[in-house]
Amino acid sequence: MNTLRPCGCKGVRTCLSCEQDFQIAKPSLQEQFRQLEAWTYCVHCELLQPGWDTVEVQKSHDSHDLQGGLPLPGVLVQEEFLSAEEGARLISDLDALPWDISQSGRRKQNFGPKTNFKKRKLQLGSFAGFPRSTEYVQRRFEEVPLLRGFQTIEQCSLEYEPSKGASIDPHVDDCWIWGERVVTVNCLGDAVLTLTPYEVQQAGKYNLDLVSHYEQELLAPLLAEEQLSQYKGKVLRIPMPNLSLIVLYGPSRYQFEHSVLREDVQERRVCIAYREFTPMYISGEDRQKGEPVRDKSQLFWEIK
Repeated sequence: MNTLRPCGCKGVRTCLSCEQDFQIAKPSLQEQFRQLEAWTYCVHCELLQPGWDTVEVQKSHDSHDLQGGLPLPGVLVQEEFLSAEEGARLISDLDALPWDISQSGRRKQNFGPKTNFKKRKLQLGSFAGFPRSTEYVQRRFEEVPLLRGFQTIEQCSLEYEPSKGASIDPHVDDCWIWGERVVTVNCLGDAVLTLTPYEVQQAGKYNLDLVSHYEQELLAPLLAEEQLSQYKGKVLRIPMPNLSLIVLYGPSRYQFEHSVLREDVQERRVCIAYREFTPMYISGEDRQKGEPVRDKSQLFWEIK
């Protein structure tokens, strides 16, 4: 079913509503992933430790075997990036803006240019900057060493509602237009990011073929096949606590698909995703095409 459904889902993307209304049987990703060997990222020792339950793994930090832990290059989890007061105010400000329906039970607020990933076409569209009430979040990125020089060119609020079975299927963020650092600020609710090694199935998917054009500029080098082999047959779980900052870069960004399982959304979750340009649009051959977007991304407007 490739037509857009009333709930916003299309094709293989589904939510609880359309699964019931259109009798769509969707295989459980969680059941598939539970067949794999589960490892969870411990935010304290910054290593992967055995286990599926992210809460239990964090609780058992004192007994973790550091020698037996697995490294996961290209992940930053910074707890309490926002204060509780800031999180509450941010949610109130976001809810004062209209939400649009999206796929897989989500709603979104998208501020950024129009992009066509398949045709690799960029248009300014109606992009006029970002809500003034969110400006301080972007400014705070400057205090994070990993995010120095990060210029937001897309900001997207995402709402996950458990009553809709909200989720996001495994994917790699587009590599033609979105740069290395994939940034998420969690404003409301705890969740988990699930990673699985990406095995190339079709040439050009996710525009990953373009990574070679700027691979030498990556903040973390990609893993060699021999290094990647240690993650084969494993599922990796990264906690996304309320009010935290999550950054994927390097191997975690390009060599793993990431997803949010509906079973990991136990309460209303709202996050803001931030994207930067690839080097081609910052200092490379497409710099001029990116200038109008970069100009607009300096603007912040008041909510009327």
